[in-house]
Amino acid sequence: MEKTLKDLKIGEKGIVAKLMGSGAIKGKMLAMGILPGAEIMVNAVAPFGDPVEVSIRGYKLSLRSLEAETIIMK
Repeated sequence: MEKTLKDLKIGEKGIVAKLMGSGAIKGKMLAMGILPGAEIMVNAVAPFGDPVEVSIRGYKLSLRSLEAETIIMK
């Protein structure tokens, strides 16, 4: 079973292995710098799991949980 960004806990880091989304979602991820090989750390998760705040490439970013599910981590 592949681990997604949504599976990481607060304070955990991971490396992006691949993006599973297509079309607009994948384009949005690429535009935000979420590329294979990038390190992401989970900073916070809202009480009901949406959104997820992460740090990537020196900046903070909030992602919807559906978007976080499309990012496969290693």
